[in-house]
Amino acid sequence: MRLGRWLAGLVLVAGCATGAGDVLVPYRVQGDAIREPLAPAGDPVSGRETAFGRDGNCLLCHAVPDAGKILMGNLGPQLDGVGARLSEGQLRLRIVDSAQVNPDTIMPSYYRVEGLNRVGAAWRGRPVLTAQQVEDMVAFLQTLR
Repeated sequence: MRLGRWLAGLVLVAGCATGAGDVLVPYRVQGDAIREPLAPAGDPVSGRETAFGRDGNCLLCHAVPDAGKILMGNLGPQLDGVGARLSEGQLRLRIVDSAQVNPDTIMPSYYRVEGLNRVGAAWRGRPVLTAQQVEDMVAFLQTLR
């Protein structure tokens, strides 16, 4: 299964309905990044709201600078400076499907819907985030320098 995902450094996701009227945007993994945006330019303010809200729930596992929250997770890496360490495409891949970078990660795939295990019935075939939310998150994470 893993070999098939990495074959030729290319992964395509077939479009399917998410239930919200949104259609999954096909994407291509090139090395350790998804270079092409999934939606128009992201909004860092909306991305911050998604990261700190229930949709992204990033604070569950990550410490995020200026979050204004007392309790932040320590299971994942701290996100301060992530915008300087990773490119836009690298950030996008980590949000879409972090298992492509680290097969042992506990971070969920926020956009990939195929080949997942233990997915609640309400979420089967649906991404956690929309394509626009992914781009908004990328824009927000790029501000963390």
